[in-house]
Amino acid sequence: MSVDPAFLGRREVATSEAMEQLGLRIGEQLEAGDLLILTGPLGAGKTTFTRGLAEGLGVRGPVQSPTFVIARTHPSLVGRAPLVHVDAYRLGSAAELDDLDLDLAGSVVVIEWGRGMAEELADAWWDIELERPVGVDDLDPSELDADAPRIVTIVREGST
Repeated sequence: MSVDPAFLGRREVATSEAMEQLGLRIGEQLEAGDLLILTGPLGAGKTTFTRGLAEGLGVRGPVQSPTFVIARTHPSLVGRAPLVHVDAYRLGSAAELDDLDLDLAGSVVVIEWGRGMAEELADAWWDIELERPVGVDDLDPSELDADAPRIVTIVREGST
């Protein structure tokens, strides 16, 4: 697990640009074999975080939510590990996730909506929870990406 422990804990992230910057700074440190499980409601910033992470890794974009394709691989442009970006929202079980045959050892893998399914894939992973402001559940779906502070909690799980 290659991320500086200074990133562990809970922090407020004020804007989507700041969310991308957080992802970028973490992405710069990631290595093949790193697994990140992102949890949060629609509009919390999971894909925005991953977009920054991809930039930090130096992979080919654009990075978009893989909701309908389940998983996308973004090859490196700078000789580092590729990024595998997974959306487990429509998967029903850990077995379905395992059936994707992800290259966990040779890639950095980000799994959105993976909590409760992805933990069995690796001995250690980064659990990243993104929370959007209270009271926005009644927002129109077009407003989910509106700039508003988010709370990001990063925890290292499993054995290292």
